[in-house]
Amino acid sequence: MTLEAMLHRIGHPGRATPDRTTLVALHRRWRRTVPYENLDIQLGRPVSLDSDALADKLVRRRRGGYCYEQNAGLLMLLRLVGFEVSMVEAGVMRQAHGDAMWGNHNALIIDLDGRQWLADAGIGDGFLEPLQLREGPQKQGGFTYLLERLSSDTWRFHHHPGATIPSYDFRLQPREPTDFAARSQELSTSPKSPYVTTLIIARPTAGHTMLLLSRTVRHYRADGRSSQAISDVREFATTLHERFRIPLQDLGPNGVSRLWEKACAQDALWRAHSAG
Repeated sequence: MTLEAMLHRIGHPGRATPDRTTLVALHRRWRRTVPYENLDIQLGRPVSLDSDALADKLVRRRRGGYCYEQNAGLLMLLRLVGFEVSMVEAGVMRQAHGDAMWGNHNALIIDLDGRQWLADAGIGDGFLEPLQLREGPQKQGGFTYLLERLSSDTWRFHHHPGATIPSYDFRLQPREPTDFAARSQELSTSPKSPYVTTLIIARPTAGHTMLLLSRTVRHYRADGRSSQAISDVREFATTLHERFRIPLQDLGPNGVSRLWEKACAQDALWRAHSAG
């Protein structure tokens, strides 16, 4: 996979050099262009963290992926540009559920001009621009995020109030995408995994993040959120293609209808559970 192909995929104009301005621009464009999504998992397709497979899916076929795929792809791009970047292990909800959460997520650390930055394309409604690795609050687009140092090499990211997750922890020892293959296999196939039980797509746009959960589109803004249910398969297909930039042909001849059936079943189960 060439740098030119990856820059074309996210619509980055001109040259890319390993500086702060480029880092911010690439992170923003990746997040807005490559959708966070688990549609292959919903279709029962295997998820691969192999670099060739990721380049084919994310770049050539113009698809998105979930956390492990997203950050492996962004890692590939940043390294091609020339950034000094490493992948690190993270644990979503470790604050609440303990060390068993380690490895259910990952993130990226960039060393640049004597400072470190946290990058992450693997949280659907996460930050648009890298966060400087320092304690305290950092504001972006009306949202406030917080980084807390837990020990010499362990940090906690606190999401903004009302976000899809409250926090995740990460530790600074360098890892590689293939180190997460076993956990990805578990989370992409286990009947108890939220990636298996719920169709999820997210894409940040100007001022807010769109999030599709099963058949409901939610809009997360700094001043609150709103939601609207999708009424039929035709609207569902239009939503996937036009609002979340999913190339429908890559889902297979019956992919949209299969996903719609799953989304409806998930929505019915959720409503029955809520009513009970």
